[in-house]
Amino acid sequence: MLSHRLADEADLEALRALMALAIEVNQRPFLSPAELAVSGTTMGLDTQLIADRTYFIIEDEGQIVGCGGWSFRATTHGGDQSQVVRDAAPLDPTRDAARIRAMYTHPDHVRRGIGRLILDLGESAARDAGFARAMMVATLSGEPLYRAAGYEEVERITSDPVGDVRVPLIVMHKRLR
Repeated sequence: MLSHRLADEADLEALRALMALAIEVNQRPFLSPAELAVSGTTMGLDTQLIADRTYFIIEDEGQIVGCGGWSFRATTHGGDQSQVVRDAAPLDPTRDAARIRAMYTHPDHVRRGIGRLILDLGESAARDAGFARAMMVATLSGEPLYRAAGYEEVERITSDPVGDVRVPLIVMHKRLR
């Protein structure tokens, strides 16, 4: 039985382990070995989401099987360790899109509705905060789920380079109202 709760600082180690495993296994069919290695240095946990109380954990009988959330801040993607420019400026719900952020599912639990649950939780919270639109910077492995949930591709981009390697990403948007 799946349940959800907000993440807190006591969850940091478990979240980092889940994210590393999800990046390594779930993205392997979509990325070259070099891109996969770079993904581990550019993606991951943004602790601002936990501090803001906008990051959810999905559990199955007490085991963390997924995580993800949303943000009312300008940063679009990337973990604490990434080189992505961080911008903690608050967004204006009347003109900006909420950010759907850092969604990961344990490889042993994919295709069980965990990603959809995380999206529903984040979108609902963003709507409650007054946002009419959501955006994300999606991975190739997440693209089918996000399209099925109503997100539309805006553009294909790549991560900032690590050495000469860039990871393909997709900017996607959705109307929430």
